[in-house]
Amino acid sequence: MYFDDFRNNENSTSNNNRQNLLTSGWRPFHRDFDWGFFGQILFHDTHELTQKGINLASYYADALGRRDYSWWANLLNVASDYTRGELEKFWNYITPEPLTPDNRYKDVLSTETPITQFVSRNSIPIEYVLNRLQEITVLRVLKLLERPDIITQYYSERNFYFPVDKFVNWERLEVLNTVYAYWSQYDVWLQIDPYDRGRRQYTLMSKNLAPLINKGTYDLAVMLSGYQSRVGKVHSQFPIRTFPEDIQSFTDAVQQTILNQNQLAVVVHGEPGTGKTAWTQAVAKEILVPLGYVIFILDHDAITNFVPPSYLERICIIINEADNLAQNRAYEVAQYSNRTEHILSLLDGTLYQSVIDESGIQIKQRLVVLMTCNTTERLDPAMLRKGRVDLMYEFSQKYV
Repeated sequence: MYFDDFRNNENSTSNNNRQNLLTSGWRPFHRDFDWGFFGQILFHDTHELTQKGINLASYYADALGRRDYSWWANLLNVASDYTRGELEKFWNYITPEPLTPDNRYKDVLSTETPITQFVSRNSIPIEYVLNRLQEITVLRVLKLLERPDIITQYYSERNFYFPVDKFVNWERLEVLNTVYAYWSQYDVWLQIDPYDRGRRQYTLMSKNLAPLINKGTYDLAVMLSGYQSRVGKVHSQFPIRTFPEDIQSFTDAVQQTILNQNQLAVVVHGEPGTGKTAWTQAVAKEILVPLGYVIFILDHDAITNFVPPSYLERICIIINEADNLAQNRAYEVAQYSNRTEHILSLLDGTLYQSVIDESGIQIKQRLVVLMTCNTTERLDPAMLRKGRVDLMYEFSQKYV
């Protein structure tokens, strides 16, 4: 009895879910006949096509020729579940499958949404903020793509489609099983997998996602600083043209080097109040953001756990008070921290380029690191070695 009750409940749930799909706008997907596809089967799988055709004919002959029933009852047998199921199998064999992504799509970017934040005294939410950035990126790309050409879903042994002219947004789309959507103009696939409590996994797939990601991440900035970590936009209180003329000339040199090099590290130093931090924010907003850089402002705790996201093509890292971070390892205080080694490997690119990932988005990353410090005397000499820091400048006038 228990098994029968469980099976009945399962069937009832399935029927209710199917009803929900239909009432929310989904429609049964009917496979269309394609002469090109049928021709391929006819010429390359003739034996199997012939055998399946004979089997189908025998099923109908058996349904029509049963002696235990009258002729009109045999006609009803033709429409029974048995013969109708065999016809459906044959039709599915001679018609192409609904479109789904294949292994040509090497670029993959996924996110769970909505992102859940877990914060405790022992857990600074750096991972949450980076996941939030990835979620924002995927959702922005979907907004750029607008309506897809097709939306399909397979549920309860049937294919369904959603009419694209009735599509409003992804949040309002009923998702009971894996959903696929395709944009032929961009050759991009979206896969949606449902989780519990309304959460979903969105996965974008394409042969080249980078252009869409660059557009989707335009003007984004991330601050990683303990419990104040957030994703937003760069705020700059002082425009570059308000700085002293010598700093404006140095800024021009920085801008030209950014255009010429894939990787650049800049150190500006001077007494407090000379405008070092304000300058980094102005450079980020006026030079780097228009060039498509995503800005990361890191405090000293965040830098030890930070690896640049591999799906971003252009990244700027701002580190204030770097003399408290990359301290000379000859000092005893620096020997109790690995921050100096971490920032050196970040500048070299060895931290995240030592092993090339075999999956995911593979792009050549451009990196700009802007660092401020009160004095260069406490910096580790290895950091100032040629090839690590490209440009240095002293801010000498009181500004802020």
